[in-house]
Amino acid sequence: MDLVAIEEIKRLKYRYLRCLDLKRWDELAAVFVADATAQYGDRLTFTGRDEVVDFMRGNLGTDMITVHHCHHPEIDVSADGATAVGTWHLEDTVIMTTHRLMLTGAAFYEDRYVRTGDGWRIAHTGYERTFEAMRSLDDTPSFRLTANRWAAEPPPGDGG
Repeated sequence: MDLVAIEEIKRLKYRYLRCLDLKRWDELAAVFVADATAQYGDRLTFTGRDEVVDFMRGNLGTDMITVHHCHHPEIDVSADGATAVGTWHLEDTVIMTTHRLMLTGAAFYEDRYVRTGDGWRIAHTGYERTFEAMRSLDDTPSFRLTANRWAAEPPPGDGG
């Protein structure tokens, strides 16, 4: 078992999640090979790194706060050490500040990785949801967003 490769792949997936949540689109692009594919559930399918990153950039703006946690990785490296596959458990939260909605969910990622001259990169990523739930923040009168990295000023009624 190539434990070094597995650790490098874990770090690659964690970088993917960090760049997604911090909206670091150029860094996010660097985790993919140019012809990467992605499929998030039944609705979102992308071909090419640029298509994936452009979608994220265009749809996860500063009015969308995201938190993605992946854990319980199951990673298998090919015998020649050139490719790998991985399954990850995802738990995520998305706060849509403009729409005052919160989405929570869970899924299992199924990824394919390739070793390049610059290290491991994602060739395919995608997940199938085990559940997704949405609620209006207006239905939770006590909800207050007390910190928001991307807000120019606190929303009205958020104390500050």
